Amino acid sequence: MGWSISHGNIPRGTNYRSATAMYEVGQQVAHVVTAKEWRTVEKLFRLANSGDGPFSIPHREAGKMAAVLREAAAHRLMPRSFVANVRELADAAQRAATARQPWEWS
Repeated sequence: MGWSISHGNIPRGTNYRSATAMYEVGQQVAHVVTAKEWRTVEKLFRLANSGDGPFSIPHREAGKMAAVLREAAAHRLMPRSFVANVRELADAAQRAATARQPWEWS
């Protein structure tokens, strides 16, 4: 299973994420953020890995997630192979927050 996300960077094809990729990204993010920061983004990775169907993140939560994901992408311990993926998720979350629209995953 995979996810199409709203507010992705469609020209680069970054609006789709496989379930496996989301699991791996979540593992990497969990290793570089604080426990408090993890609590901010944990819902995203829990829902993306549950496979229970579409979900959305309210725009205010998306904005908070964007900040954590951006910080995680810039962390010195984030493996280079994950930086672009985490940054793209942060950007999509920020676009949803800026537009005051839910960040939708289907």
